[in-house]
Amino acid sequence: MASIGMEKVSSWGFDQALERVPELLKGEGFGVLTQIDVQATLKEKLGVDWRRYRILGACNPSLAHRALSAVPEVGVLLPCNVAVYERDDGKVVVRAVDPMQTIAAAEPALGEIAGEVRARLERVLEKIG
Repeated sequence: MASIGMEKVSSWGFDQALERVPELLKGEGFGVLTQIDVQATLKEKLGVDWRRYRILGACNPSLAHRALSAVPEVGVLLPCNVAVYERDDGKVVVRAVDPMQTIAAAEPALGEIAGEVRARLERVLEKIG
């Protein structure tokens, strides 16, 4: 199976990762616009018990503006999602979208911007404990 996005398995606990990841994203110019609690949503909507799982919608306004100015349709691929979740073995995973798999794949003209976003997200993942 192909790898989706970019992953870092963390030594941090789930709560610590949820606290620290937005700070790391901020250091690379991203803000967290949305936070989806997948566990709570599945419980509420389907009555399903699920692992702790959050999706953070991260946006770097400058890079988003550049991309939207070049190709307005790219908005359907924004913001950049970063998932924080617990695996079955209890380890915490932080997985970020790979804009080369999404934005650049959909619109090659945005390859340079997608590469810059990818580099910033890679630096975030490298700093995760």
